[in-house]
Amino acid sequence: MNTPPPNSPPTPHAESAPGVPGFRTWRGVYLFVFGCFIVVVIALTIFSRVFA
Repeated sequence: MNTPPPNSPPTPHAESAPGVPGFRTWRGVYLFVFGCFIVVVIALTIFSRVFA
């Protein structure tokens, strides 16, 4: 069995988990937020041309 010693520090993966449902890494959260930002900018561009 490969169990860690009782006083070993937690693994980096456990510390860096975002705790957001549906996302396993912070990179996924950042990509989702950036993607939403791009969609909003494109939508605002389209709406400003359509309703201007």
